[in-house]
Amino acid sequence: MAEKRDYYEVLGVDKSADADTLKKAYRQLAKKYHPDANPGDETAAEKFKEASEAYSVLSDPQKRQQYDQFGHAAFEQGGMGGAGFDGFGGFSADMFADIFGDILGGRRGRSRADNGPMRGANVRASINISFEEAVFGCEKELELNLREPCPTCGGSGAKPGTSPSTCGRCGGSGRIISQQQSIFGMMQTESVCPECRGTGKIIKEKCTGCRGTGAITRKNKIKVQIPAGIDNGMSVRVRDKGEPGTNGGPRGDLLVEVRVSRHPIFQRDDTDLYSTVAVPFTKAALGGKMRIRTIDGEVEYEIKPGTQTDTRIRLRGKGVPSVRGGGRGDQYVTLVVQVPTKLTRDQKTALKAFAETMGEDV
Repeated sequence: MAEKRDYYEVLGVDKSADADTLKKAYRQLAKKYHPDANPGDETAAEKFKEASEAYSVLSDPQKRQQYDQFGHAAFEQGGMGGAGFDGFGGFSADMFADIFGDILGGRRGRSRADNGPMRGANVRASINISFEEAVFGCEKELELNLREPCPTCGGSGAKPGTSPSTCGRCGGSGRIISQQQSIFGMMQTESVCPECRGTGKIIKEKCTGCRGTGAITRKNKIKVQIPAGIDNGMSVRVRDKGEPGTNGGPRGDLLVEVRVSRHPIFQRDDTDLYSTVAVPFTKAALGGKMRIRTIDGEVEYEIKPGTQTDTRIRLRGKGVPSVRGGGRGDQYVTLVVQVPTKLTRDQKTALKAFAETMGEDV
């Protein structure tokens, strides 16, 4: 027979652990290895039983004292404690409900009626837009196949002239309660009624238009407003354009993921734009005005004399509008000095003369 593991080791706590720590540790193990959460898994059942035995002893101050003094021998037949492991006699009803309520059918006080109005599911779609459309915003139209309440039955799913009847198995609650024997005794669990699938209603004569589902699929053209400043991967929510609700519930929403095309000149980082501009060698040395492209069009900029390559300048307010509001970002331009690669004889002579005036050895 395998030797029993130390109870503190089983729960994964120190010997100085207080009652709350013990309870928290056991709760985690119980939820993980409970037989109802691991049907047919004998290993999980053994781990659950081992953890329950450890907690039953350590949660009882008197038993814990005996265990700390004599170990497992305190509960063996003829041992010093003489108490023995009595299954789960140390558990109070409140403790049991608190630990296992969310495993075996939900916490006390939870509503058992799941057949009330339920909101429809959200629908997801995607759309491609240009870089400029993302910056300034736009309107796009999507064509989607969406479910609509059946016009024949009005969404009831029943043949016109008839109506759904109350489910006889769950009495219209949409939930059924069953009992089963477990290591704790007789347990009560709650689940969705398989007969009506939680609706609480049974359709005996189905609508021919929707085959009893209460909805049909139609093509819909939906206009989507893309806000200025939206970034790649963001989504736009279009209210009430998702799946229809059940039992009179509202429709879900349409969530449109936006995919933004790359730009050949600009790179984006949040609300800031980055670009690179080539500056002629002479203009970098002498200074002067030049045209720089922004997302709004070209602007004139004064290049300072002696500008070095990789100098970065900032154009305020020439970035992307914030989708959250609060103005626009900036554009950062890296100036790259262009060194001429092909020179005429006269140009070379002029540069050599310039180099001599600078004291350079050409």
